[in-house]
Amino acid sequence: MSTTLDRAMEVPAAPTPPPRQRSPRALLAAGVVVAALALVPLGFVLTYTVIIGPSEAWSLIARPRVRTLLGNTVSLVVACTITSSILGVASAWVVERTDLPARRLWHGLLVAPLAIPAFVNSYSWSSLFTGVHGFTGALLVITLSYYPLVYLPVVAMLRGLDPALEETSLSLGHSRTTSFFRVVLPQLRPALLGGGLLVSLHLLAEFGALQMLQFPTFTTAIYDQYSSTFNGAAANMLAVVLVLACLVILVGELRLRGHRRYSRVAHGAARPAEPIALGRTAAPVALLLAGLVGLALGLPTYSLTHWLRVGSSTEFPLGDLAAAAGTSLGLGAAAAALTVLIAMPAAWLAVRYPGLASNLVERSTYIANALPGIVVALALVTVSIRVVQPIYQTLALLLLAYAIMFLPRAVVSVRAALEQAPIVLDQVSHSLGVGPISTARRVTLPLIAPGIGAGAALVFLAVSTELTATLMLAPIDTTTLATRFWSESSSVAYGAAAPYAILMVLISIPAAVLLGRHATLSNLTSDVTR
Repeated sequence: MSTTLDRAMEVPAAPTPPPRQRSPRALLAAGVVVAALALVPLGFVLTYTVIIGPSEAWSLIARPRVRTLLGNTVSLVVACTITSSILGVASAWVVERTDLPARRLWHGLLVAPLAIPAFVNSYSWSSLFTGVHGFTGALLVITLSYYPLVYLPVVAMLRGLDPALEETSLSLGHSRTTSFFRVVLPQLRPALLGGGLLVSLHLLAEFGALQMLQFPTFTTAIYDQYSSTFNGAAANMLAVVLVLACLVILVGELRLRGHRRYSRVAHGAARPAEPIALGRTAAPVALLLAGLVGLALGLPTYSLTHWLRVGSSTEFPLGDLAAAAGTSLGLGAAAAALTVLIAMPAAWLAVRYPGLASNLVERSTYIANALPGIVVALALVTVSIRVVQPIYQTLALLLLAYAIMFLPRAVVSVRAALEQAPIVLDQVSHSLGVGPISTARRVTLPLIAPGIGAGAALVFLAVSTELTATLMLAPIDTTTLATRFWSESSSVAYGAAAPYAILMVLISIPAAVLLGRHATLSNLTSDVTR
């Protein structure tokens, strides 16, 4: 039976790839420009490393403190990626594949934690419970903040899967559990790896939440070094180790992803999977989901309202609140549009024209995401002063920093959408005499529009709550909700910080709703391609 099942899975899971095509010169040139832009912070770190010399660089790296930071960072990344993946896949499967009552409501509640920044979540927990700190506290808070990054792509892919393979496995006598691990989970590989990659890279650069939770990692140590010496050699060497960790994660994800194609083109209409009856387990499953939502969404909400009511420093400066909210909204929208635009060439090359050059371009876009915002900011400050001084301390430079830092969020979303948009539709369009640009506009872009929207929403969520780069690059008298919140919470003025945190959550809700709808839209797109 196992042999029969393996044969049944061979055709849709690993079809013969089409012959590779040469990348259009204009598209490749655009991709190279995007990669060069994304590598500016890395170039800054490596240049500084060469300047100080190998002997001094090694003496700064080979210290007991660095080993401790490496252990903390690696253990937290591994643990949070595993726990976020387990929660994301399990909750996605329950919502999409069972007859759980009110599944739409549960879907919205499971996505909602994306509207709460990780450092606001850590503020909520640490201000109520003094024992939430260190590795355990960081694992708890970061997992509750990041699991939706895995949940969303898995939901989208579950809705697009062909149930025939799973039904074949069941008909051959395999249990639901065996069928899930042998048939369903392998087909979820792109979504699971993409979500896990986002969790890992974002955690490598996380600062605010870990600083509040008093868990030292490379990012918090780099910030401390720069705060004391501004452009210190020790901080740059820590950044080099952080880049190496990022490269290890990128290479590992690339090898695990493989070269399998996951799009489907078949005759007939798509057929959704039959919901699995939970029976007596419906109540316990609902209680588990309620517990997850309560920890990820309910407790932060309670904490913010609690400090609004009892905080001795609570005040509502309407003018300051409106100005900070307007700035955050404007920067988030502009950065989302810019980042999605420059992500398109890298994602298009990786999916439509796979090869060494396209892989290098796409992988390059992930590097800066592993660097703390303060390193990206210092790199851009140095380059702008020496090369393009007119943009120093302007909003243009700040938007550029956002685009570099959050480019992977857009690339992952656009790439996942392109992977489920069959290339045969492009080929049919070309055979009818339609040019590449018209084909992209009339055929491909409508199919990947949900992925583009999801990428833009992810970038908006990140930008509207970004802290360290904004503190360094924002023009004078430019404040955002995140910077005002950090200023108040750092001085233990929990009541004064609460209004800014609540506004951050409120302006993030529309983007979180859009991400929730993305799963439904992806399903519709998948139906069109079939």
